[in-house]
Amino acid sequence: MSGFQVSRRQALAFGLSATALAAIPSWAWAAAAELDEAGVDAIVKPFMAAFETPGIGVAIVRPGAAPFLKGYGVRTMGKPAAVDTHTRFGIASNSKSFTGAALALLVGEGKIGWEDPVVKHIPEFRMHDPAVTAMMTVRDLLVHRSGLPLGAGDLMYFPESTHVAADVLKALPHLKPARGFRAGYDYDNILYLVAGLLIERVSGMSWGAFVSARLLKPLGMDDAVTTRGDLKTDNVVGRHARLGPPVRGIGKMEVMQPDESPMIDAAGGINASVSDIAKWLQVQLAGGKLPDGKLLWSPAQAKEMWTPQTIVGSSDGPTETNPTRAVTSSYALGWFVQDYRGIRLVSHSGGLSGQVTQTAMIPSKGVGVAVFSNTEDAVSGGIRNALLDALIGAPAFDWVGSYVARTKKGQEDALAEVSGGIDKAPPGAPSLPLKSYAGRYRDPWYGDIVVSEKGGKLSIDFTPTPVFKSVLEPWGPDAFRTRFAKEAGEDAVVSFAVRDGKVTGVTMKALSPLADFSYDYHHLEFVPVR
Repeated sequence: MSGFQVSRRQALAFGLSATALAAIPSWAWAAAAELDEAGVDAIVKPFMAAFETPGIGVAIVRPGAAPFLKGYGVRTMGKPAAVDTHTRFGIASNSKSFTGAALALLVGEGKIGWEDPVVKHIPEFRMHDPAVTAMMTVRDLLVHRSGLPLGAGDLMYFPESTHVAADVLKALPHLKPARGFRAGYDYDNILYLVAGLLIERVSGMSWGAFVSARLLKPLGMDDAVTTRGDLKTDNVVGRHARLGPPVRGIGKMEVMQPDESPMIDAAGGINASVSDIAKWLQVQLAGGKLPDGKLLWSPAQAKEMWTPQTIVGSSDGPTETNPTRAVTSSYALGWFVQDYRGIRLVSHSGGLSGQVTQTAMIPSKGVGVAVFSNTEDAVSGGIRNALLDALIGAPAFDWVGSYVARTKKGQEDALAEVSGGIDKAPPGAPSLPLKSYAGRYRDPWYGDIVVSEKGGKLSIDFTPTPVFKSVLEPWGPDAFRTRFAKEAGEDAVVSFAVRDGKVTGVTMKALSPLADFSYDYHHLEFVPVR
């Protein structure tokens, strides 16, 4: 959510009502490079109707024209306040490009080098493998090739916890790799937090203070803040999601509360308006040049930030149902880079609980698009593609119909995967008296859980994560499931290892097979605290 690329939940984005499906227009988009307000409305409004989206913000930049900026719908479902061009959204992993640019400023000033070992600037930095510790460079922090598994460590900051950013340095030595160093792509947030700490060590300013002073202020991004806690206005979108049943991502749209920790800021903490993000897209497309002609960063660093570093995936290219499928997609320094209808696309997405946002640029055309949504549904990605197609004069394609079809298939696949529900306990039962499972258990990167027995029932407290408190219900042999509050996040299956009548360890997994990758329960390995 975690922040980051769009998650499985966000990509599926199921749960359209029969009424909404019936309202989908059958026409395809007419491509038009001269996209005016009526044309943008004709793209955005059918998507919002189809996906029952409360609110959308749009920014479009193109050569020789003022940015197009517009808000649609309401900030929070059930309330009249409208989304406008200064409404703040959490841009989540779109923040990563700001961290990349902050490092580029320091490289340009000669204070660091992209190939500097991280330990040169953070001597206590450690990975699980000492050899990887020595080889990890500043560049490696940004490009998702460290060998860490997808979403490693995310449970430290999704949902909000008592951990602070510096805790990632204590956690990393205990996070086991899923593959060899630089052997492939696995998206992570945790190394962006290290990058934030490195910026602080080198500049003497916190990540937030540095980004505010060196990027947001020179660009005139007056609505933007680097952490949700600094918002001083009520012109902020609410969060919305389909919280089930049977699983999150299905059901009616509901209002929910933000749940990300401040420690995630360097990977996903910026809150901004579409007015702000237009200025970010403009300076990116201008290679770091500000409107007054001054350089915010050098052309050399602009090239570095967009140069592919890690292959994300490859395919045979476009298909009849997906005309923009990339032949090759890659990750650069805070940006995804891929082909889009035969031309280069530089983009990112961001997902938080209850929001998904998109930024995208086609450098050869000088155009950029941002689409901010206040829902977990995949609507922002569809609007992004339709706007890009219109801006480059691509052949007509029915993006609404395409996304509705993807949604329907995703819903069917999801229901099949959970076999009609996830509330039926598997066979098996506890092998010990319940009081024998009680105790304090510790995972070296996450922290402690406390299991208690009272009145013939077990409960669990994830001590670093205040919302993770729950009863434990039997769920197979020596296993139990949580029942967290509806908005708290994905439930877990808690499995106890038993030997000679005693608990020797605890492992977990998400209850739902569709859980967002940031609920990385499967990376936890608890042992009893004696």
